Amino acid sequence: MEVNIPNGVWPTMLTPFTTTNEVDYEALGQLVEWYIAQGVHGLFAVCQSSEMFYLTLEERVRIAQFVKEKSNGRVPVIASGHISDEFEEQVNELKRMADTGVDAVVLVSNRFAGPEESDEVWLNRAEQLLNRVPDVLFGIYECPYPYKRLMSPKLLKWCADTGRFGFLKDTSCDIKQIAEKIDAVKGSPLKIFNANSATLLASLRLGVAGFSGVMANFHPDLYVRLSECGDFQTETAEMIQAFIGPASLIELQMYPVNAKYHLQRIGLSLEMHCRTRDAGTFRENQKSEVMQLDQLYQLFKQQLKPKQNVTV
Repeated sequence: MEVNIPNGVWPTMLTPFTTTNEVDYEALGQLVEWYIAQGVHGLFAVCQSSEMFYLTLEERVRIAQFVKEKSNGRVPVIASGHISDEFEEQVNELKRMADTGVDAVVLVSNRFAGPEESDEVWLNRAEQLLNRVPDVLFGIYECPYPYKRLMSPKLLKWCADTGRFGFLKDTSCDIKQIAEKIDAVKGSPLKIFNANSATLLASLRLGVAGFSGVMANFHPDLYVRLSECGDFQTETAEMIQAFIGPASLIELQMYPVNAKYHLQRIGLSLEMHCRTRDAGTFRENQKSEVMQLDQLYQLFKQQLKPKQNVTV
């Protein structure tokens, strides 16, 4: 099975909505172009940042298909939309997602077992799913909603050994756990992407493939620069890490409304409307936080050394 999951930055895409609560495909097209212009290496559509738990199945499928078509082969696209509780409904939604032509269908780690159920239960249900949805490359997303189920190294090794998995979005925020997972999948096509900004540089030094998280909706160029720097011991790498860690605290302040406000400020034509949060309660001080972070980002960029072009 072909695995097309390049190392680097995979933004967790937002879903723009109109003020009448419809998916805004014109704005979504602008967003795809913006991510690609920032140099990202792939797109993760229909995830929690996309408000997937508040999208109908038809919306989830259409968004994934739209992003795949709009990217037009410039970067690969993966998508989840794996939100159902019942197994048969999961099979249906994942088959529908696979039919969009995305490069991998991302499974949500908490969908195959409840909080009190064992990894063996998870494995049995995942094995059933692989049999029911053949010839499809999968990813795994340790989505924190409705509860966070982290993948154990043993379970992750089983996934790697099937040859059917190419992507893990790790949300442990724990360097020790990340190191154990890297070791578990060594030599396999399964790549681990860190969702946590504060631990990113340390995890790159350990061997993670890149970043897939919220903050690629704010500063994707910095994450691209860090992931592509080659030598993760440089002063530039340390400088970028020193910025992106504290900057990521903005995630805790009315996301994804604040991300949409940021994108408005830099020229994208999208509304702040969300289904997960009431944009009408986005306070002036929260707007100021975004504006001040934008100013700090511009000042920080002035301090970075120009990127060196390496010629062979």
